[in-house]
Amino acid sequence: MSVPKRVSFALWLLWLLVVYAGVSFAHEIRPAVATLTLAPEGRYELAIVANMEAVLAGVSPQHRDTDESPNAREYNRLRALAPGELKAAIEKFAGAYLDGVRLELDGARARPRLAAIEVPEVGDVKLSRQTTVRLDGEVPPRTSELTFSYDKRFGAVVLRVREGERIEAIWLKAGEASAPYVPGKGMDKRGTLEVALDYTALGFTHILPKGLDHILFVLGLFLLSTRWKPLLIQVTSFTVAHSITLALAVYGVVSLSPRIVEPLIAASIAYVAIENIVTPQLQPWRPLVVFGFGLLHGLGFAGVLREIGLPRSQFVNALVSFNVGVELGQLAVITLAFLAVGVWGYNRAWYRPRVVIPASAVVAVVGLIWTVERVVAG
Repeated sequence: MSVPKRVSFALWLLWLLVVYAGVSFAHEIRPAVATLTLAPEGRYELAIVANMEAVLAGVSPQHRDTDESPNAREYNRLRALAPGELKAAIEKFAGAYLDGVRLELDGARARPRLAAIEVPEVGDVKLSRQTTVRLDGEVPPRTSELTFSYDKRFGAVVLRVREGERIEAIWLKAGEASAPYVPGKGMDKRGTLEVALDYTALGFTHILPKGLDHILFVLGLFLLSTRWKPLLIQVTSFTVAHSITLALAVYGVVSLSPRIVEPLIAASIAYVAIENIVTPQLQPWRPLVVFGFGLLHGLGFAGVLREIGLPRSQFVNALVSFNVGVELGQLAVITLAFLAVGVWGYNRAWYRPRVVIPASAVVAVVGLIWTVERVVAG
């Protein structure tokens, strides 16, 4: 293969990686989050936060991109509905939806009451809208255990059980039933290895394919130098930093509003990409700058874990495993980029003008657009 053809092919692969991640980010179906609150007076509330447009349209969560579904047109129509109109559509579908929400008390299926439906404003139709469906009911006296499952048609779900000061969390794959929750004692019966594998997978998928902002940041680090040693120095700096803030935020030591964190993460992407354009080689201060940005990205990761929750009995195991998954995802991004352009571009005269500058320009523009959008949306 000639050099021009190699360059074209390399750029095509790099562009494909960015576009693929972008599509997944914009059109992915996030797992539902179901919070079961047990009240001392013998009642429960089940609040399910989900992409109800996808549920109504019958868009399978197995599709990485909702546009791949044969029901994509109906899904897109529902996303544009005003809150009142979407609420009415959900109410009509409520019977079928509740059939897919299974809560069992001592083996007997509960029949919760539909208490409320909270639909956000339309907002950016490119992003999924998360509706809250609130259900409630009674817990019979002397109930010894509860189990929960979510129909596989609706995809994965994160179940959180609140009882007084106790909070239990478990990630359930599509159609999977939870371990029994014993009032006053808890739920998590999974072994150490099972929890580690679940949260490692969760951390990995948060990068690939779902974490476009983190993917672009890592690509920005990669573009300036394809040599492994300086690249690993930057990635290690980034890893140490986001590990620190991730742990501190999850433990409640540090807290910063997403309205501040998300625009700054977008700005960090733009900064790294712009520096790639104006600086022909890696500067001594780069790892320090990356460390600072890593602190911000760690707060972003923490938001995901706060939403999903960590098993009370294996808190540290789940936290460390999630972080390992994130690192594996980042290394996968670097490996893909290296195979796309690094193998051919190492120490070549054409690498900077034909790869670094145009690719960094694209990343910078995306980062700047996101910064403005997130500031305005905040």
